[in-house]
Amino acid sequence: MEDTQMIIENNNLAETDEIADLLSSLPKEKSWRSGYVYRYQGFWYPEKQIPALIAFQKHFLAQKTDTILVTMPKSGTTWLKALAFSIMNRAKYTPSCSPLNSVNPHDLVPFLACGLYANNQLPDLSTFPSPRMFATHVAYPSLPDSIKNSGCRIVYLCRNPFDNFISLWHFLSEARPERLGPLLLEEAFDSFCNGLGGFGPFFDHVLGYWRESLERPEEVLFLTYEDMKEDINSQMKRLAEFLGCPFSLEEEADGVVEGISKLCSFSNLKDKEINKTGKSLGNLENKILFRRGEVGGWTNYLTPEMVDRLNKIMEQKLAGSGLKFKTG
Repeated sequence: MEDTQMIIENNNLAETDEIADLLSSLPKEKSWRSGYVYRYQGFWYPEKQIPALIAFQKHFLAQKTDTILVTMPKSGTTWLKALAFSIMNRAKYTPSCSPLNSVNPHDLVPFLACGLYANNQLPDLSTFPSPRMFATHVAYPSLPDSIKNSGCRIVYLCRNPFDNFISLWHFLSEARPERLGPLLLEEAFDSFCNGLGGFGPFFDHVLGYWRESLERPEEVLFLTYEDMKEDINSQMKRLAEFLGCPFSLEEEADGVVEGISKLCSFSNLKDKEINKTGKSLGNLENKILFRRGEVGGWTNYLTPEMVDRLNKIMEQKLAGSGLKFKTG
């Protein structure tokens, strides 16, 4: 037993040394929150995320029945988790008895690299009942091969870059240690435009999943925050169809779609006690996950010069892709 424990400890030490060597070789920049972000496989990840990402890539074995929810941070992640969970489990839970009434969506649909594989954990996911549902912020090139090759479903939700940036700036301003002082809007915007920030560059992340959705529409569904805000019921029907559990005509007539939409609405979730006082996601206060949830709020913050700069980047990055954003 002691020999086995020593082998495990030696392996852990060897992996720690490998991670340290890897980090020392990677480009790094100051993080918006604290510490540094490192450019790994073409994208910027917080320091703690690198070992978790590597463990996720090495050990996660996708099943064909899995659903992986993917977003950039502050693109509607909490909303998507609530909707997807409720749609998939509607035979088990009506809105009045849904776990969402007392549990934050992040505790119902766990993150992979950011959660289950964080802090040197190697979870046994074979015990999760099928069909399993997980979430990640990881860019498409860095997904484990098992996700890409298993035929499992990937749902990607994106938000226009203007609102995404402002939401991210507010969120990280709240999460940032006070000793670092305020996160200046101008500095954060410059970093965002340069592709920095956790899991960026923004446009590379979005385009990776956009192209996959065009090539493999039966396996990758691409949703936009703006379309969901504009017509949530039709987008929910798309999502349910993609997840293999379409709403029946009887369900539609009985108001099931509207019931789930109301349950998962921003105002309803924000008003739950768990989301006012509870914590999730590595001890983050749930209340900072819910700010305004609107489209076009960026107009109150960005100068004409900022708007022009980001518009030019967007035009260049999206040229020829067929992807367009609604910005307000």
